[in-house]
Amino acid sequence: MAIHRLGVEEALASLGSSARGLSPEEARRRLAEYGPNQIERARRAPLLLRFVREFTHLFAAILWLAAGLCFAVEWLRPGEGMRTLGVAILGVIGVNGVFSFWQEYRAERALAALERLLPHRAKLLRDGHAVDALAAEVVPGDVVLLAEGDEVPADCRVIEARALRLEVAMLTGESRPVGRDERASDEDDALQNRNTLLAGTSVVAGTAAAVAFATGGRSELGRIARLSGAADESPSPLQLEIARLSRIVAALATVLGVVFFAIGRAVGISLPESAIFAVGLIVANVPEGLLPTVTLSLAMAAQRMARRNALIRHLPAVETLGAATVICTDKTGTLTCNRMRLERVFLASGAAHPGALAPGAPLAAEARRLLEAIAHCHDLREVERDGARALSGDPMELALVEGALAAGVTASRPKLDELPFSSDRRRLSTLHRGDGELLLFTKGAPEVILPRCTRFESADGPALLDGAQRAVFASGHEALAREGLRVLAVAWRPVEGGEPRDDLERDLVLAGLVGLEDPPRPDVPEAIERCRDAGVRVIMVTGDHPGTAVALARRIGLITGDGATVLTGDRLDRLTPTELQLALDAPQIVLARLRPEHKLSVVEALSAKREIVAVTGDGVNDAPALRRADIGIAMGVSGSDVAKEAADMVLLDDHFASIVAAIEEGRAVFDNLRKFMTYILTSNVPEAVPYLAFVLARIPLPLTILQILAIDLGTDMIPALGLGAERPDAGVMRRAPRPRAERLLNRALLARAYLLLGPLEAAAAMAAYGFVLQRAGWSGAPLAAGDPLYLEATTATFCAVIVMQVANVFVCRSASESIFARALLDNRLILAGVAVELALAFFLVYTPRGQALLGTTPLDLWTWLVPVPFALALIALDELRKARLRRRLRASGAALG
Repeated sequence: MAIHRLGVEEALASLGSSARGLSPEEARRRLAEYGPNQIERARRAPLLLRFVREFTHLFAAILWLAAGLCFAVEWLRPGEGMRTLGVAILGVIGVNGVFSFWQEYRAERALAALERLLPHRAKLLRDGHAVDALAAEVVPGDVVLLAEGDEVPADCRVIEARALRLEVAMLTGESRPVGRDERASDEDDALQNRNTLLAGTSVVAGTAAAVAFATGGRSELGRIARLSGAADESPSPLQLEIARLSRIVAALATVLGVVFFAIGRAVGISLPESAIFAVGLIVANVPEGLLPTVTLSLAMAAQRMARRNALIRHLPAVETLGAATVICTDKTGTLTCNRMRLERVFLASGAAHPGALAPGAPLAAEARRLLEAIAHCHDLREVERDGARALSGDPMELALVEGALAAGVTASRPKLDELPFSSDRRRLSTLHRGDGELLLFTKGAPEVILPRCTRFESADGPALLDGAQRAVFASGHEALAREGLRVLAVAWRPVEGGEPRDDLERDLVLAGLVGLEDPPRPDVPEAIERCRDAGVRVIMVTGDHPGTAVALARRIGLITGDGATVLTGDRLDRLTPTELQLALDAPQIVLARLRPEHKLSVVEALSAKREIVAVTGDGVNDAPALRRADIGIAMGVSGSDVAKEAADMVLLDDHFASIVAAIEEGRAVFDNLRKFMTYILTSNVPEAVPYLAFVLARIPLPLTILQILAIDLGTDMIPALGLGAERPDAGVMRRAPRPRAERLLNRALLARAYLLLGPLEAAAAMAAYGFVLQRAGWSGAPLAAGDPLYLEATTATFCAVIVMQVANVFVCRSASESIFARALLDNRLILAGVAVELALAFFLVYTPRGQALLGTTPLDLWTWLVPVPFALALIALDELRKARLRRRLRASGAALG
């Protein structure tokens, strides 16, 4: 039988223990058998192996091949700079690999945070003597002694308690302390039954002795840790897309390199020259700067999100949030202000606002008794704050006491005893003495309190609570609930001395009902409307009563009309995964009375429907759902450390509107990724065409491999980052989320880069190369690598690509908007990037150091002017393409981007 169902003696016997605890010898034996009281960590590949994997994926393998060919050519033909090139490629591999490995490390932090929740030491009874021991040494059967401020080291069954109250927010997300005692319980939920203390929770009041029955990985905390480890963190859509892009690019580069190596050998080119040619094509077609550029662009977007109170912990989450199709959001503190206030009271004479009970207003006897009851009946504790004594505790309790104080009623009767609130009792009672009498004050759920009442407080004093009067209070309850208020019933009774403690809550006098409100945040309705415009579904997930949840949902515009679906936790427990997926098809749905562990089921069902899911959470039990979701969002103010460690993003203000602002930034990221993908891929064409001309036209190689790397990893980098910093387009939140299957590298992008912009850049590069050779009267004779004419021709090719990329960066600021539609000063990073690009080009061309590094030589003005007409043609032709696209988008009603 479950230990919580047993009496104290039976529970101790079942664990082979006693009220005196275990002997030291038995404790040592059990420690050897059960192991230390620590969270078990999932088996993972060794750290070194995981590090090596980041350098052996397909994208890296192609660069390894290129570096290997460079060193091979250096060995065959030393002194041509191939060794420097090989080292540069290895540097690119290293930077990308180290960054990827660092991201992998994040997944282990959630389990580390769980371990830190366990206290380091515990007070135990061993052979009747209190001993101080390491928490890791607690074993099943140990008797643990607990007092206010102590943390529970293992799952325990209470064997003795006095006014014990436990803080369980880190497991449930609810701030209200719960009472625990030693009585047997029939409640199966470990979080609910009255005699169970769970590892990681803390004592906020009272004392207890409890016997440990589950330690380490067998505890509830250990179960959550296993769930967190088992809830595989799926790669983000962007990570999947970058992996796909890497495979495509790697395959293309390899095939081109091998095919043209064979062609070179077939037409009589020497083995070393064919190898140089193959390396050149591979390097030209692998955008070495892609991963660093993507990473830095995401980092800049993360900084912008942080300014909007959304702290990103996992960089790919920046873009994932922009692709979200569903947000599962908590209610309290996220949609609401998390500041309870007394909004209504319902007396026998009718409903009233609290203002009617304010000082100066006539205060009837029935109202005074209600206010007296809520002023006394609470479990708040006094703390010192700013040098003064103040009450601290549950926001609902504070709101009630503040409401009584506002009406001029204070607690004047000392508390003698308390029957604590628990989830099974759903009520709180306190016993007070004053004016020569004992009074019991009680408050709780109306459906629990009303059956215990036999009288009600009328204008003339207590009167019989008959069926008609019960109907009046029932209708009052329904009316308050329809307003979205949290409703409590308040009662009292005089107590005779000597009455049994367990029999105090009977024959109560109903003082009335109170309705409390946690008002919605002011800008939440607007944020909900923006989500609707953006095609993002919002599903409220709360532990509150369905009526309260639905009322709030209507108030903030989450539900319109009468077709809303309300799914409770009890119903969810009865649904199969398929049935849950079908239930979640409802266009307007609220999930109420859910426990934190239900979130994981909801997230899994939505993911199975191919939704991109964002979910909020604050408690430890939310960690599995936060990790399983495409993007987990933890609360920065009220969230537990475990939730924050498991999440991809932390809301610094716990505010739903901050999520919507982050979605806008995330959508801009995907658009910006496409912009600089177009920019980067465009330069691949003028980098590859010289190698094709080298082997097919048998001309001296127009562009060296080091010059290609200087473009990809030098001059192109900062302008590309400028594209990554573009502000969100005006219509970005009026578009539906991009489909999960939509590719970053689509046909339109490839056609624009490889069939329009790229060929124009290649034509400019080859024109500059030909201009230099023709002006010098070159006759077709071979040119040595150090020949001044060859250096000038390759430098002209290199500079022509840079000039064309300057024009290209402004063209790529939008896929559809005219280049003249955006002010230049809107993005100063692009202007700075262009300035740095030109400065770097001048350094490489006009300084001895740059010339020695890249094999360049100074150019005259006429050579610089050769690509200018091509740059103007690039702008004009792309403007024509954009104009046609805008007409087509307007005809289809799509938002421009």
